Amino acid sequence: MKPEIILSRTTFKDAREYIKKNVREYHEVEPGYKIFDVHIIGVPPLYVGVEGEDLIFPYTKPCHGTFVVKVAGGEEIARLRAGKK
Repeated sequence: MKPEIILSRTTFKDAREYIKKNVREYHEVEPGYKIFDVHIIGVPPLYVGVEGEDLIFPYTKPCHGTFVVKVAGGEEIARLRAGKK
């Protein structure tokens, strides 16, 4: 997973608002939702966006802060749309 960083060192709230305002299709997920091998952490509600074949989501790296990243979605998009954990 090689992410494109859209926002860096942001807050959970700003990440959520960015996805809500800038991504047409987004899904609310619970903290701990797993995308590939990464668990999303943060303050609910957490949104994961789908833009074409890409996923856009908040990623928190300890000691570095929260980022909004874009990665190729692959099969994760179908799993997200199906509402599976």
